[in-house]
Amino acid sequence: MRLLLQQGYEVAVVDDLSRGYRHNVPPGCLYQLSLVETNALTELMRQTACEAVIHFAGLISVGESMREPERYLANNVGGSLSLLTAMVQAGVKHLVFSSTAAVYGNPHTTPILESFPIQPVNPYGESKVMVETMLRWFDQIHRLTNISLRYFNASGADPEGRLGEEHEPETHLIPLVLRAVMTGEPATIFGNDYDTPDGTCIRDYVHVDDLAQAHILAVEHLLGGGASDQFNVGTGTGHTVLEIIRAVEEVTGKKVPYLWGARRDGDAASLVAASGKLRGKLGWNPKYTGLSTIVEHAWNFASKGGRRS
Repeated sequence: MRLLLQQGYEVAVVDDLSRGYRHNVPPGCLYQLSLVETNALTELMRQTACEAVIHFAGLISVGESMREPERYLANNVGGSLSLLTAMVQAGVKHLVFSSTAAVYGNPHTTPILESFPIQPVNPYGESKVMVETMLRWFDQIHRLTNISLRYFNASGADPEGRLGEEHEPETHLIPLVLRAVMTGEPATIFGNDYDTPDGTCIRDYVHVDDLAQAHILAVEHLLGGGASDQFNVGTGTGHTVLEIIRAVEEVTGKKVPYLWGARRDGDAASLVAASGKLRGKLGWNPKYTGLSTIVEHAWNFASKGGRRS
């Protein structure tokens, strides 16, 4: 939203605030609605003369999805169907969808190309696959063009420290490790017996500002008449959990307390993006690719206490 406003777009934010925060949205931009309120969404899009939708309203925890698949299917799939229905009713023809690398499951090789098999290993990933399938049919039948951005690990914070991760409960590695540094309470590292150089999971960490810019490029592609497509969003470089811990120690100057835990169901050993398609077709050029920069920005936000309400 911040980058869209800076680049001259008019933005309406729809959020039921079940996991979001009012203080992150400028006054006058927020409409407190649920995705399942189809008629209200239709009316809002008509009133605001909406041209395109960026759909972020999904539940995102692999572990939670393994415990409560019904919640993930209801929100991520059912809510998305309601949104798409409202778009058709309002005549809105373009959508950018927040998808995930979890659609690939446990690929045998990396980096991961968009052409790799779709084979999720958890309900979270499966829910995103179902939405991508719906998007294909809505394009074919309703001419609703769309781009699915398959995120790898969104991380970091606004470089100026105003916006950052505020999940409750927090499930992302970098803020959890930073919290451990600040509180002294050990973080739990899930699994040290993966087939990786140090036994911990490998992930591709992409800065949230670079991720946001990918969405703007995707919107502009669709508004300019571009066809539906799917793109990975990642740096192409993977880091283990222990490498993240070392980076946090270097940035903060403090030791990270942590404990070993068992593997989590549904976690893949290694997920690293091949992002050449996004760079070549949409002109994406990430600014913040260094791990230390990502950690510095996250620490800048976390050390200020974040903004929770």
